[in-house]
Amino acid sequence: MKKTIMVVDDEPDNITTVKTVLENNDYDVISAVSGDDCLKKLKGKKKPHLILMDIMMPGTPVREVVKKIKGIKIAYLSVVRTSEAEKEELTKEKNIVDFIQKPFDIQELLEKVKKIVG
Repeated sequence: MKKTIMVVDDEPDNITTVKTVLENNDYDVISAVSGDDCLKKLKGKKKPHLILMDIMMPGTPVREVVKKIKGIKIAYLSVVRTSEAEKEELTKEKNIVDFIQKPFDIQELLEKVKKIVG
């Protein structure tokens, strides 16, 4: 059974890149352009196994969005350089499972996704 990944990013190029990489590696991909869009799409029938979410997006702050997501693993995607202390703070929510630095290596992204969702 194919695993479903939701990619949440306000940059269309980032969504396109990640979606292409994941689909070429046999994952189904749902895309969302903001935290609010993500929450709206999570009300649909198909629940993702993992959400890859940009930290910096317009609209509802990502930290608020994350608190509303239950039972789905989330990995942050961020271009912002973060210290270990900041990463710890960001990954305090139970369902935050990883932190992927942009620009990311495609192989590293795939390895992390595979490790998280199997």
